[in-house]
Amino acid sequence: MKITAQEEYGLRLLIRIAACKDKEGMSIPQLSEAEGLTPHYVAKLTRILRMGGFINSTPGYKGGYILAAPAQEININAVLKILGGALFNKAFCGSHSGALKLCTHSVDCSSRSLWQMIQFITDRFLDKVSLHDLVNTEEDSAKIFEQMLASHVDMIK
Repeated sequence: MKITAQEEYGLRLLIRIAACKDKEGMSIPQLSEAEGLTPHYVAKLTRILRMGGFINSTPGYKGGYILAAPAQEININAVLKILGGALFNKAFCGSHSGALKLCTHSVDCSSRSLWQMIQFITDRFLDKVSLHDLVNTEEDSAKIFEQMLASHVDMIK
């Protein structure tokens, strides 16, 4: 499994916007410089995040991007799905049928059950993570996630 550049950079931009203390938010040039991305790519990612309802643009010459909701209310699972989609969904099997119209494993597929379980576990964990949990130092975020994971493991047992 791989994390796409769009998911990584989009999430980083959202964290940067959440951490911004300026009520006007951050402009594309500011985000571009802060994250080392081209302005064109930042514009593409901010458009996706804005269309997903996670950020709003502020008008005017000094305008920029601000959060559309408090960081505590922005669910990271939803953000990642807007930026890159789910790891596994019902359409997956239809798009991976090989040279045939219907996958030879469409009735009995052990790998499908693996992908469904991975998606289920990932969703359960990421549904608990808010943007607020990421606007921290790496050490603080790691502690938060370790606590979440510990409670998540207890629920699975």
